[in-house]
Amino acid sequence: MYALSVNEVQDKIIQEFSLFDDWLDKYDYLIELSNDLPLISPEYKTNQHLIEGCQSRVWLHGELDGSRIRFTADSDAIITKGIISLLIRVLSDREPPEIIGADLYFIDRIGLKENLSPTRSNGLLAMLKQMKLYAIAYQAKLNK
Repeated sequence: MYALSVNEVQDKIIQEFSLFDDWLDKYDYLIELSNDLPLISPEYKTNQHLIEGCQSRVWLHGELDGSRIRFTADSDAIITKGIISLLIRVLSDREPPEIIGADLYFIDRIGLKENLSPTRSNGLLAMLKQMKLYAIAYQAKLNK
């Protein structure tokens, strides 16, 4: 089975968001995407998995499956759920170097960053940072 590259997934997301003219429609789509979020197992909904720097509560777990990392998450805010769902769609089921080196240009191209409140924007960066930290930690583990 052929898996899409990080950039191919991003291009697909850009294409999906280009169907909407205004940000209210894009927010509705983000909310719809929150339904696709691979939900975190209740055992990981702990303070240890809570992302610092998010206005809403966001739990993120990354698990090594062979040489790939699979992410699951949850949030108590529906828009944030949509945002983490997009990040997971791009970065989950990838090898650590792919995650570490990923340039997530889709965030700017779909206008996400400029249409989020400063606290949500900080949360987005915190989620992304946490996903990359998982990749760095698992890469170190794989190198041993």
